Amino acid sequence: MILCLDSGNSRIKFGLWGDGRWLHEGALDHADCADLARLTTDWPMPARIMLANVAGAAAEQAIRQALGGWSTKLTVITSTAAAGGVRNGYRNPGQLGVDRWCALIGARSLHPGALLVVMAGTATTVDSLDASGHFLGGLILPGQQLMLSALARNTAALPFATGQRQDWPQSTDDAIVSGAIEAQVGAIERAWARLPGAERVCLISGGNAALLKKHLVIPCRQADNLPLLGLKVLADETSPES
Repeated sequence: MILCLDSGNSRIKFGLWGDGRWLHEGALDHADCADLARLTTDWPMPARIMLANVAGAAAEQAIRQALGGWSTKLTVITSTAAAGGVRNGYRNPGQLGVDRWCALIGARSLHPGALLVVMAGTATTVDSLDASGHFLGGLILPGQQLMLSALARNTAALPFATGQRQDWPQSTDDAIVSGAIEAQVGAIERAWARLPGAERVCLISGGNAALLKKHLVIPCRQADNLPLLGLKVLADETSPES
């Protein structure tokens, strides 16, 4: 059994893999990290624990503390030049966010051709893989809530909008919500247009995946928890039996 942990900007996502499937999945806020201890009482100790952490040293320490004796099985993943069928195109491979790196590896395990990999969370990332598995590069932009809060915080008269996306917004709230969504789906569609490959696929994951997917005009498939899948691939690749 493998425990995969994706410690993101806002939440910790986790999945227990065994018998060829996800046995248990969940997510919790960083403030509730101690609740991970329930895994240690409800499940047998896994053979491997894989952690992708972009939330800093304090988050890693809190996870180790919550896992208690299980923390001896913990492997902290970092971005490398190549792994899981993906070659890292960053000038400094280690600077690529490990959540994006794991998402790319997870996506590659689902589709062997050219890929646009979208992670729609606190930030929205749009990463491109060519058919050979070479990471061409990617975009990072504020996610939906960050865009809305930035306008509310940094302008004198605009609210934190609770409107609806409209083709022709006729209220301020609708205009703000529509603008934030259009900015993100526009970035995704422009990246799609640049990606070579007749058999290319767009995979979208993250908390805002369903919101953005329904407004995209390109073919796109929702694939939940891509970083967890990437961690599972890395665990398999580095297991003693591999």
